[in-house]
Amino acid sequence: MTLQRLKSFEFILASQSPRRKFLLQLLGLNFKTFHPQIEENHNGEAPIRYAKKLAERKAEEANKKFKNKIIIAADTIVVVNGKILEKPNSPSEAIKMLKMLSGRTHIVYTAICVINQINGKKIVDVEKTFVTFRKLSLDEINEYVDSGSCMDKAGAYGIQDDLGAVFVKKINGCYYNVVGLPLQRLYINLLKIID
Repeated sequence: MTLQRLKSFEFILASQSPRRKFLLQLLGLNFKTFHPQIEENHNGEAPIRYAKKLAERKAEEANKKFKNKIIIAADTIVVVNGKILEKPNSPSEAIKMLKMLSGRTHIVYTAICVINQINGKKIVDVEKTFVTFRKLSLDEINEYVDSGSCMDKAGAYGIQDDLGAVFVKKINGCYYNVVGLPLQRLYINLLKIID
């Protein structure tokens, strides 16, 4: 199976994330986006289980609306010292998150769920990447939060953004996972699901 075979299918990306849309475009797949409306509240759940549950819920929401497509959904969370950091609800929460990440290593999990509506197959999987931040100054944190760039991102930063990119000292694992869609893992699972 190759990428060429994947290009013969129609996909639904159950996400409004411009980053996920851009990453999926890199594969050259024929897809449309769908915005699933699901509640995100972890209530003390284990990080991997929580991320998988959200990705699956997003995929199932899209599964109700379409036929004969392949659904792709994902959910990305940031975990530091066992604490899940989702998208910040306010600038003050974003500042608090960035202070927590400063000078530390955290984990980024992205769960993906793919559903082939044609053959009924479903796969839920997760990618894990370690990200280390350098020590951030309060001025840098405030400038980044004031830009508004951090407000729609788990952990209040984007590795692909201006300042977010220079906060990261090193990563161990998949870069695209930190952006929001682990392309290698997605590709392998898409090949499995069309088999």
